[in-house]
Amino acid sequence: MNANATGRPDDNRLQESVENFDAAAAKELSGKDFLLTWEKSDPALRTVLQAASILRDMRAAGIGTEAFSNGLAVSLFRDNSTRTRFSFSSAANLLGLAVQDLDETRSQIAHGETVRETATMISFLAEVVGIRDDIFLGAGHEYMVEVGHALDEGFREGALPQRTTVVNLQCDRDHPTQSMADLAHLIEYFGGVENLKGKKLAMTWAYSPSYGKPLSVPQGIITLLTRFGMDVSLAHPKGYNLIPDIETLAAEHASESGGSFVCTDSMAGAFENADIVYPKSWAPFSVMQRRTELLREKNTAALADLEQECLENNRAFTDWECTEDLMKTTRNGSALYMHCLPADITGVSCERGEVAQSVFERYRLDTYREAGWKPYVIAAMILLSRTPDPQKTLKTLIVQNKRRVAG
Repeated sequence: MNANATGRPDDNRLQESVENFDAAAAKELSGKDFLLTWEKSDPALRTVLQAASILRDMRAAGIGTEAFSNGLAVSLFRDNSTRTRFSFSSAANLLGLAVQDLDETRSQIAHGETVRETATMISFLAEVVGIRDDIFLGAGHEYMVEVGHALDEGFREGALPQRTTVVNLQCDRDHPTQSMADLAHLIEYFGGVENLKGKKLAMTWAYSPSYGKPLSVPQGIITLLTRFGMDVSLAHPKGYNLIPDIETLAAEHASESGGSFVCTDSMAGAFENADIVYPKSWAPFSVMQRRTELLREKNTAALADLEQECLENNRAFTDWECTEDLMKTTRNGSALYMHCLPADITGVSCERGEVAQSVFERYRLDTYREAGWKPYVIAAMILLSRTPDPQKTLKTLIVQNKRRVAG
């Protein structure tokens, strides 16, 4: 998007972006949940990014983006969150929706309220329900699907006036709002989606003095970026595998797009000549399976033993760190560093961690820009699902030119 002398997007260029909006692809997203990126077509994903860019440019130009005059956006976080929680609230506010957080400890869920009933009760006047459920392997995605089925029934039988949209704010399988924000950042950084083809990305495990980090970020990255012709290397110590069928899916995407997908147990090998590096800790698939069983059994003693076992295993790989020496081996020694945040920074947030302090500090603002796309990606997912004609909605908002700040 071109900018004028004020640094804001030029209104004519903004209008042109809306005129070029892919209305046909948007129809695929209309009235649909957004749970897994691999359930959506390439044109649909590009349209989400297109809408996110337009919304960002509208806000930068001071144009109001309130597509709704009322309505609720319900958030349900079953795990801790900073960036995604505030991104969801920001996205809802950007579109004119009020946010209501569902605190399960203060609801009737603690008294045995069913998923079907909860989903219906919170959705009478809600446009969207955003859910983070990444703790239980084999359960987070399934929970979101169950919520969706309850909403289908409620709308079909007339108990709900509309079918509320469900947006996955992270589950055990995918983190679509994160990976789509990462993709938007890469498109902006490299000057267009066409420039991603042939770029090498190293998605690598990195040491962390913590336990039980979800698999969904690396899984989201390898399954999404392989769809755009990128050469993706997944690196981790032996035994730190992701969900097997998701690794298979990444390989299929790479084959279809003309990119590549390789797995290695060498962090150094993955970094060599990489254009982008994404060092991020996660728990092994086998550990997450055991952890889920123990959580369901509420076996706190066995969970404590498992945690100590895993932390001891991690300590065997403290050299899996994004260091200055490793960064020098990347393409021209200047690969883009990425992270979903918060990163475990050696000498800052922990004694030994995922990334050296000097590396992180050099790319810190880039990671902030990366994270800055998430509110717009979430807002785009909501807008495309909830408005019958998103292109017309955006055109109307631009023509109305309601200023965000009176002046």
